[in-house]
Amino acid sequence: MDIKCGLLEFKEMNLQELSTFLTIIETGSLVRASEILNVTQSTVTARLKSLEDELGQTLLIRNKSGATLTAAGVKLRRYANSISSLWRQARQDVALAQSTAGFCNLACEYDLWGGLGEHFVQRLMELCPEIHLSIWLGNQSEVMRWLDEGKSDLAFTYRPAQSPQHGQIALQPDQLLLVSTSADGPIRFDPDYVFVEAGERFERDHTLAFADAGTARVSIGNAAIGLDHLLRYGGSAYLPARVADQALAAGDLFHLTDAPQFDRAIYVMFDKGRLDGWSWFDDALAQFLPSA
Repeated sequence: MDIKCGLLEFKEMNLQELSTFLTIIETGSLVRASEILNVTQSTVTARLKSLEDELGQTLLIRNKSGATLTAAGVKLRRYANSISSLWRQARQDVALAQSTAGFCNLACEYDLWGGLGEHFVQRLMELCPEIHLSIWLGNQSEVMRWLDEGKSDLAFTYRPAQSPQHGQIALQPDQLLLVSTSADGPIRFDPDYVFVEAGERFERDHTLAFADAGTARVSIGNAAIGLDHLLRYGGSAYLPARVADQALAAGDLFHLTDAPQFDRAIYVMFDKGRLDGWSWFDDALAQFLPSA
């Protein structure tokens, strides 16, 4: 056997072992893992044993009720997720290298997709129609984890990353407006007021501004869902202007201009190692940068 071929085969076996380990964790059972992976239970057991022998650690405690992680297994899980994710991404990127002008793995917080993420993608496709895009929507913790693991190399988020591997640019902040389904809706003491979460700073400033207004009966953790709630049931809420714009223009919502206005910082995070290959980067972001 060719030495180079043997090395590749060895790496592939390690990846199979890690994949099997992760599948056991997800299913909680070696039997169920064998069904998902379409291999025999003895193969699953052999892969797990090989991995444990190589590391010199017991990774799972097997019993009648299933399989539970040991302390060593908990530590390995994080690395196994990262390695598996990077390998899938590498295979995809290499396969696309000859047929596309490049690739970008974009992550975006749910609340930043409407009016930001989707418009960025539209602009990017205009500038570089041959680019291959992978788009991942998630909550803030998921987006930051995808950045750390290398699953995404570009992300829109409300929280800047701390890794030296990533650069960051502050974009136009979200303008949080008090909107209502009634043009003369009350600014304070609205019984149908909905509190839409928008980060710790907003919560603090909101509490100071409305200290005497009582507690909202409905709280929602997503701006798009908050908008849908208002349009369905009526009431008022603070929403990002970019989320409420269409409803405001259509006359379905009204901006209560006498109310306090808040803002929320937005960042684009990027892998510094990828930036040189992105000739489209500056032009695609230009419309989202703060006005001079």
